[in-house]
Amino acid sequence: MLIGIVGTGLLGNAVGLNLLKHGHTVTAYNRTKSKTKQLEENGAKIVDTPKKVSESSDVVFSIVKNADAVRKVAFGDDCIACGKHDGLIVCDMSTINPISSKEIAAEYAKREVAFLDTPVMGGPNVAITGDLVMMVGGEKSTFEKCQKLFEEIANKVFYLGPSGTAHSVKLAMNLQIAMLALAISEGITLARAAKIEPEVFLQILNSTYFKTGMSETKAYKMLKQDYNPTFTLSNLKKDLDTINEAAKAFGVNLPMATKANQVYEDAEKEFGSLDYTAILEYLSKSK
Repeated sequence: MLIGIVGTGLLGNAVGLNLLKHGHTVTAYNRTKSKTKQLEENGAKIVDTPKKVSESSDVVFSIVKNADAVRKVAFGDDCIACGKHDGLIVCDMSTINPISSKEIAAEYAKREVAFLDTPVMGGPNVAITGDLVMMVGGEKSTFEKCQKLFEEIANKVFYLGPSGTAHSVKLAMNLQIAMLALAISEGITLARAAKIEPEVFLQILNSTYFKTGMSETKAYKMLKQDYNPTFTLSNLKKDLDTINEAAKAFGVNLPMATKANQVYEDAEKEFGSLDYTAILEYLSKSK
């Protein structure tokens, strides 16, 4: 297939590399052109506007920072929608408010462009091997046209219903990430304060029902202060902003999400460019 990628940060780059390995033709755009270098070296065509991406593609993925960025690449100058043609499908893999996603879907519909929300779970390390988990919202017939492609991107694909539903679940999932990182970090911090080796804490935790993928893998990198980012603390803080905005719009109270947002906001000032698990460093230094 002819695939377009608008936004080649850590995730977009890895998704593109995986699709190139599957033999697809990939056309990519990123505002900072240097971030397209690896894709270009592996055979992708690099263009200078989102419009040129959509003109050359059957399916375009937008993978950008927030809803405002999605709107800009979708409907701004030289936009994705500007390059519409028969059969074009646009998929948004960003993490945004589901209400914004519905609005974006409605705008694409006005312009007669098919749209799906397709957020994923998993970082660049699994994106490059096609082992993400994908959630999909939008018209089921559009999903079915893309299903085989999605199964090359993700090892599990969940069709959830109308536009916005996938982004709702994505926010609920990222809330788990934020809380798990805090829980593990506070457990390590408490163990250290009690003069107990944190490896012992992790060994016991991972012997119980309460173990997680994070406690079995990332936690040991945290002990080594290895915070090479696969998902930055700043990005997780941004997602907590979005989670709290969505909760307010849906009329529900998420007190722990509110508190977590405050903690990550404070931590971002010093550790924002590191992996989100650097929340441990913030907690370790807090008195």
